Amino acid sequence: MNETSRRTFLGATGAAALAAQLLPAAPAAAAPRRDGKRILVLGGTGFLGPHFVRAAMARGHVLTLFNRGKTNPQLFPDVEKLQGDREKGELKALEGRTFDAVVDTSGYVPAHVEATARMFADKATHYTFISSISVYGQFGERADVFDETSAVGQVSDEDAAKVNTIRGSMPFYGPLKARCEQAAEATKPGRTFVVRPGLIVGPGDNTDRFTWWPVRVDQGGAVLAPGDQDGIIQVIDVRDLADWMVHGIEQQLTGTFNADGFDGRVSMAEFLHGCKLATSKPVEFVWGSEEFLKEHEVGAWMEMPLWIPREGRSIASNDKARAAGLKFRPLADTIRDTLAWAKAERGDKPFARTGVKPDKEARLIALLREAKGR
Repeated sequence: MNETSRRTFLGATGAAALAAQLLPAAPAAAAPRRDGKRILVLGGTGFLGPHFVRAAMARGHVLTLFNRGKTNPQLFPDVEKLQGDREKGELKALEGRTFDAVVDTSGYVPAHVEATARMFADKATHYTFISSISVYGQFGERADVFDETSAVGQVSDEDAAKVNTIRGSMPFYGPLKARCEQAAEATKPGRTFVVRPGLIVGPGDNTDRFTWWPVRVDQGGAVLAPGDQDGIIQVIDVRDLADWMVHGIEQQLTGTFNADGFDGRVSMAEFLHGCKLATSKPVEFVWGSEEFLKEHEVGAWMEMPLWIPREGRSIASNDKARAAGLKFRPLADTIRDTLAWAKAERGDKPFARTGVKPDKEARLIALLREAKGR
């Protein structure tokens, strides 16, 4: 699988815009507590950011957001907002400010991360950088377990120097994220908390890589199911990730951690039957083998979301993060809440980027049934 495909599947913190008014009710902000942290969030209005802001406010911390003011500017009217643009070097609003912690949810270019981390080298005691398991050079290309010591992808100095925008970083997404990690740690040695999430899912995620399944299963009928029933899947609920980020700040966690599901392993069959239990519609799963799907040119990752071919079925070890307090809510809750959000947010709108098209799915199901003499 090439870098673009891996980035498309795993790059979980990118451009998901949040229909905030349609999300389940968030915990109310608590009164600032005496030991609360003053937290600066770089970004904060996309997908992960708002969940983190709500989680931190619910714990009594005081938040400040720094961003361009273009994505969901209506969010958090009572939170201090500073405006600037990292791509243009517009950081003046941050000058002279002091915080207990900085959370970087929007770092894709090493020079940008280095610039903001340097500004707070002596003005913030803790720096959280949200990276990605896409940093691992062969993740999604070989059936192996990757932990925090596994090799990361590389990008040449020449190519890295050419990148100054989020869009421009995409061809080198994973390796540049790794360089961003290194830039943060070099600027704030021993005070950086690097989080490498897998596929971030849940209410508010309109990248559709997880959302497609609860919605498709809720439509009922015969559903084309991919590959091996025992194929492993991994995702992380955005709310669990946000809660753990707050925990990391409170506990002053440092170092690098994979943040991906679950406690134990979850198979594709278990996930799909969880989707089935979230609907009252009659559903039949028609399983197509990996060989069948490849023969009929069904693409992994996006056309058949969450399906990972056997040769590329990588697993992100989460042992270190779980030992440091990462907890997972029941996957059934994530499925139910994502379905409820999607129904409110998209209604019957078809998926444009993910999922097998209905006519192709029906044709392939007919072929599978014919082969089985049904």
